[in-house]
Amino acid sequence: MYGNGQAPIFILKEGTQRTRGKTAQSNNIAAAKAVADAVRSTLGPKGMDKMLVDSMGDVVITNDGATILKEMDIEHPAAKMIIEVAKTQEQHCYDGTTTAVILSGELLKKSEDLIEQNVHPTVICEGFRLAAEKACELLEIHGISTENDTDILNEVAKTALTGKSAGAVKSFMADICVRAVQAVGVVEDGERLVDIKDIKVEKRQGGSIRDSSLIDGIILDKERVHSGMPRTIQNGKIALVNSAVEVKKTEVDAKIQITDPSQLALFLEEEEQYIRNLVDTIENSGANVLICQKGIDELAQHYLAKKGIFAIRRAKKSDMEALSKATGGQIITNIEDISPGDLGHAARIEEKKIGESEMTFITGCPEAKSVSVLLRGGTEHVVDEIRRAFDDAVGVVSVAWEDGAVLTGGGSVLASISRELRNYAETVGGREQMAIEAFSGALEIIPRTLAENAGLDPVTTIIELRKAHADGQKYAGINVYEGGVANMKDANVLEPLRVVEQAIQSATETAIMILRIDDVISSKGVMMDGNMDDTGDFQM
Repeated sequence: MYGNGQAPIFILKEGTQRTRGKTAQSNNIAAAKAVADAVRSTLGPKGMDKMLVDSMGDVVITNDGATILKEMDIEHPAAKMIIEVAKTQEQHCYDGTTTAVILSGELLKKSEDLIEQNVHPTVICEGFRLAAEKACELLEIHGISTENDTDILNEVAKTALTGKSAGAVKSFMADICVRAVQAVGVVEDGERLVDIKDIKVEKRQGGSIRDSSLIDGIILDKERVHSGMPRTIQNGKIALVNSAVEVKKTEVDAKIQITDPSQLALFLEEEEQYIRNLVDTIENSGANVLICQKGIDELAQHYLAKKGIFAIRRAKKSDMEALSKATGGQIITNIEDISPGDLGHAARIEEKKIGESEMTFITGCPEAKSVSVLLRGGTEHVVDEIRRAFDDAVGVVSVAWEDGAVLTGGGSVLASISRELRNYAETVGGREQMAIEAFSGALEIIPRTLAENAGLDPVTTIIELRKAHADGQKYAGINVYEGGVANMKDANVLEPLRVVEQAIQSATETAIMILRIDDVISSKGVMMDGNMDDTGDFQM
């Protein structure tokens, strides 16, 4: 009973947990820091890999931040919010996921120190918001124009590939990335656009990474439907059909009564004639290659083979659309309406054995707006990691090509902005100044982590970096190979402006969202507060 004689009133279900005030904030911050620490060692050229084993025993070996966080089975709600940062970064910029997550964790770590100094969370949030807006303004000043410079795009791709499994052949892979983006990129109303889906990627284990290649056309993971068909077609005229090459079935239940054997023969002959007419229509259009989205009757296969037409059945819808963009052909619904003007064109169509399976290469498309890349690697794990590295690299090249602006990497831009934000904080005043200074310090976590992962002394390196920027060396960044600082522009360490801008924005927004939570109510069975292990680390 309470002192006034009133019994306690329960408004939550039995088993519901509730954490309030500084305890809730502390738990949320600890969970976010734990996620950031989980991927911190993977940052930069000297970053290490993680081996992830799921409940089925499947193994993934990677240092891609988005992949690591996606594969981890995380339960804490605040930790899941940090993972959303990585997802957003991956969707919009294709790279920088580890940077965004580490920055989120460091912002929350700095805010925890301010909370202990009795700075209210809303004041910290306002300071972080002001700092993020100023940081994004400063990024525009630091931008370097690409001006259709293929060399700069190559360096952007190399920077994205450095530190990954493909790092040993980064020049080779970077060239493929840049040529692929330039092939599919379009300019509409003065705006550059790249649809990554127009770059079709096929991976096959076997051979080395250097066996990978860019195809000016489309690779289909399909083989011809009949062994009697030619394996190679020169000067291909391609019919793209999304209806079946077989006898049409009625859409209603129907019964045919046959009383005379001759009627059955006529019935079968009529079906055969229908198939023959379809094949003749395809041949008369001038097509010598048929790509069908649906089935091809066995009898139709026979007639197509006799006429020397190369045919593939059950092609995916996405492959049909890619073929249309690559070859200039129209996708036909009714075979009887096909005409020579609907056909696509390719210099060569060939079936090749790649690894243990047959694949069809449609190459030599004169104005291909959809291309294919074949990635090779020694083992399944290698080729999977090469695919992830390629996706990141081709993504950042497309972003750099679209925006036309890049930044120097190696922590140089963040160190420069950190210095400029400290000067900006003095003009703001009030308690928000403390939050802006904390934000400024948080930006230095990226060069600090790069130094740590390279085996350098982080304190000495950060001091050298600050001195270099104080002396006006705005491109000074961490030299992870020889130690100390170096000019990142001269070293050709470049990354798209959008990657850094999105990382700062999403990290700030997530940190603000977590800081504003002072009450966590969770149903029975959902872990809210986590637990500490013997080492004092927060466990998820």
